[in-house]
Amino acid sequence: MRIRRILPAVIATAALAGLGLTGAASATAPVQGAPTTVTPSQCREGGGMPDLAANVCNGGMHNGEMVD
Repeated sequence: MRIRRILPAVIATAALAGLGLTGAASATAPVQGAPTTVTPSQCREGGGMPDLAANVCNGGMHNGEMVD
């Protein structure tokens, strides 16, 4: 019986928390078309490999971004 009273509150809390997370993610997304630069360590942490000869990050989360 207690579960029937608690479950809707848990679902409502999870739904509100989900809305907060999606709002935060869209607020921090980079602007389309804006060139970004990453450090070699950020490139590696994102799963890529920095190509210092071409100053670009190859692979991973920062694929194709300029390496500073």
